[in-house]
Amino acid sequence: MSVYRDKIIASGFGVATALATGISPLPVSAATSTATFQVSANVPAVCLISATNLAFGAYTGAVANATSTVSVTCTNATPYTVGLDAGTSTGATVSTRKMTGPRGALLAYSLSRDSARSLNWGNTVGTDTQSGSGNGNAQNLTVFGQVAANQFVAAGNYTDTITATITY
Repeated sequence: MSVYRDKIIASGFGVATALATGISPLPVSAATSTATFQVSANVPAVCLISATNLAFGAYTGAVANATSTVSVTCTNATPYTVGLDAGTSTGATVSTRKMTGPRGALLAYSLSRDSARSLNWGNTVGTDTQSGSGNGNAQNLTVFGQVAANQFVAAGNYTDTITATITY
């Protein structure tokens, strides 16, 4: 029985020593609990458009060519079309654009989608617009402008304002 009593005393002494020193006599296991949550986002189709000016320079009666750049940035895989309106001059259409000069004089010009200047750039989706698909980066579209030869109009500055519209 003394062996049993010695164990109890030794065991009691170990517990007392452990309690006095702040050390747990028994192993402690940490309790844990978990939770889950959803993460979501909605990315709508978005397109941005900008354009540079198109300047023909001095027109002397000979054919004058110039270009402009329309920059389109759309979310990835977003289909788009870009149209150009007739401008702000009286009597202008998308196939016969006009710049207005001194005393209302008009200088005709065209805007095309190709360097041969054979594909008019208008604003009827699916007919005379430029289409593409967004890739998340800026995509540059070239506008090819031309003033036809043999227009002998009043001297002065001629201007027009074109609105580029993106449909997506």
